[in-house]
Order: sequence, then structure tokens, then C-alpha cells
Amino acid sequence: MRQGLGRSGLLLIAIVAVMSLSHRADAQDQNWFQFGPVGPGPGVSGESYDREFIREWESNPPKGFATISKANIEPLKAAIKRYTDIVAQGGWAPLPLPAPKARQDELLQAGMSEPQVMVLRARLMMSGDLREGDIASTSFDSAVEKAVKRYQASNGLTPTGLLDKRTVAALNVPAETRLKQLKINLTRMQSLVGAVAKKYVLVNIPAAQIEAVENGQIVARYAGVVGKADRPTPLLQSSITDLNFNPVWRLPPTVISEDLIPRGRQMQAKGQDVLQKFHIDAYDGSGKKVDSTKINWAKVSPGTYTYSQQPGKENPLGFLKINFGNSHSVYMHDTPSDRLFGRNFRSASSGCIRVHNIEHLAVWLMGDQAGWNAHRVTRMKETGERRDVRVKKPVQLHFVYLTAWATEDGVVQFRRDLYLRDGVGEVAAAY
Repeated sequence: MRQGLGRSGLLLIAIVAVMSLSHRADAQDQNWFQFGPVGPGPGVSGESYDREFIREWESNPPKGFATISKANIEPLKAAIKRYTDIVAQGGWAPLPLPAPKARQDELLQAGMSEPQVMVLRARLMMSGDLREGDIASTSFDSAVEKAVKRYQASNGLTPTGLLDKRTVAALNVPAETRLKQLKINLTRMQSLVGAVAKKYVLVNIPAAQIEAVENGQIVARYAGVVGKADRPTPLLQSSITDLNFNPVWRLPPTVISEDLIPRGRQMQAKGQDVLQKFHIDAYDGSGKKVDSTKINWAKVSPGTYTYSQQPGKENPLGFLKINFGNSHSVYMHDTPSDRLFGRNFRSASSGCIRVHNIEHLAVWLMGDQAGWNAHRVTRMKETGERRDVRVKKPVQLHFVYLTAWATEDGVVQFRRDLYLRDGVGEVAAAY
């Protein structure tokens, strides 16, 4: 079914699949147009433009719909039915991956005419992203480009319209795999919808995004950086209780054992001092500061000392740390470097969550506290003043793991299975 499909076979499968879709494409367009401009249009290419667009899109994601919502349950069930039908029809044919070292101008994009575009058209029709044009055409026309952008946006990829390696890898995740993900995420969603309050913060780890939600509507969506696969961000439910402006960084256990101590040994072997280089202080069990030059890193274990770094430009917490009760020693924080926010793949922390534009989130969290407006928060960032502030009304917080869901407009969303928790293998994480 996958390799031996001819022109008529692809046409038949796509037509049957599209007929089985119960959602309307105009509903998908309604969600799509909330996203605003979508990068390079027909005839526009060039890596510099693409990179700038990607940075802007990823750093400032559109609001969209709340991920956790009772209104999403029925669309998710409908998506399961649609994908069950697609699987029953035999799924979709895989697209050929671009050459490993292919340049941007060698990838499929608007204006090209290639035989594999016919396979792409069939694939996009089956998922409901393409609803117009000749399925048997080999032309990558404006309808195909728009469909690719729509697909990218609903699969956690930047909607450039360019058929790059990541987009092809996502398109090639088998229909059976996507169906399994939809089913397991329905169970996750059902356990969450009754747990959210009127005002809450949601961190969806696979999406690497943070939502500020009030009365079921997204107030703001922020790009985030989440834990790496070997240092995963934990699932949790808690409440945000206080904010530390220009905080002292107390190094967490994982960073001490897996980063600081190994680095200390490497640098000491070269005659260098890791604590001096990174402006970190060490303290013994009595709380007394230790002379860094007298530390023998070869004999240091994770419990020998505690470590901290004073506020400043090099402090990895940036100017703000958001605290909430948990047993994992994790928190949300700013960062002195925002370069990762402009990337599509943002699984790069030791488990804590870095938040882009965190000052805006801080203002929302303290919205009913006298004196804590946007101007004052900005001043805290500019002056470096050290201050701890309790949130008068703690705000509910959820760290969740949702890789597949549908929104109330019928659009099906997928994200990478970063930590391989869906039980479908690595194919749903390999892009």
C-alpha cells in the first residue's frame, strides 16, 4: 500500500479520506488566520529571511485556543474517529526525505514542479489541510503552499510553507501512530479538564509553550525552554506563590552533579577555577563561604558543598524567578540569553522552565496587587533591585504532557513526543 501506489491509487485514497473527514476546512482556516502573517510568500526565498521569520514566530507564538478545555473533548473524539477511518483506508504514503545536506533552494517550495508533489497533495488532503486544486498535479502551487503552512502550524512547526526535512519527517509519522497518540491524549485531557481553575498557568512540555488562561480564554502564550530528554521537566500541579526579582541562583542537585562538578574537574586539570570563572560561591555545611582555590574537585561529591550565584548579568535565572511548591526543585525563570526562544526545538534545560517575555507574565500574575504594574516590573529589570514578592492570590499551575489534541474549531494539533511517553517509538519525536 505504501510503496506501490500509482497515480490512481493516491487519488482514490485521498478522495475517500477527505470524504470521511467530518470537520470543515473553513473551520481550520478560521484558526489559521488567527496566526497572522505566515512568512515568505510565493517567489520569496533566502535563508536570512526564513531565519528571521522563524525567530519571530517561535519567540512570539499566537494566542490560539486554550489547550485544556472541555470544548476540546468532542473535537478530540471526532479526530479519533477520522483517524480511525484513515487507518482503515490504509493510511498515507510516505514522502521521500530531502538529501541530508540539501540546501534550502533544493527543498520543495512554491513555484516548483516535481513528481513527489502529487504524493504531498494526497497526504495533505487526507489530513484535511489541502481542500482545493488537482490532486494529480505535480505543481507546488499557492494552494499547496498554504496547506503546508497550515499543516506546519498545527504540528508545532514554523509555517514557512517550505517542505523542509522536519516537515517531511512530521508528515511521515504513520497514521496508526497518530491515532494511538490521539487516544492516549484523550485520556490525559479528560483527567485535566476538571482540574483547572478560572485562572491558571499551563506549561505544555511537548509544545515548549506556556499559556496564561483566564475564564477559559488565553490571555497570553509564551515561548518556553523545557527539560532535555535526559533531564525531563516533571509533570506537576501546584500554585504560583511568590516571585524573586533579581534572584540569587542556588544551584539545583542535577546541575551540581552533572554539570558543575564534572566541569570543575576538567578545568582544575587545566589549572583553571570553575567557581571564579562563573562567579559562583561555595558554602560548607555550616554555611561558611569556602575558598574556591582550596577545593579539590577530584574529591568533591554532590553533597559536599552548596553553591549559589549572586544576581547579575551572568546569573542564569535572569531578573526573575517564579516559585511554586514542588518536590522536584524546579521553577520558572528568566534568562540572560534569549536566543533559544527563537528556535523551533526548545528542549534544552535541566528541567526548569525558561519563559520568554516573563515580565508580562509577572504583571498578569500580580494583576490585583497595588503598585505592581508593567512600569514597576520593568524598573525592577532595569535597576537590578533585589526583592521578593508574595502573590496575593496564588495562581494555579499545571505542567502537562500533551502531544495530540483538537481545538473547538476542529483543528487537530500534534507536537513532538519529546520524552517518548506515548509508547509509539521514536518516530513521533524525530523531527
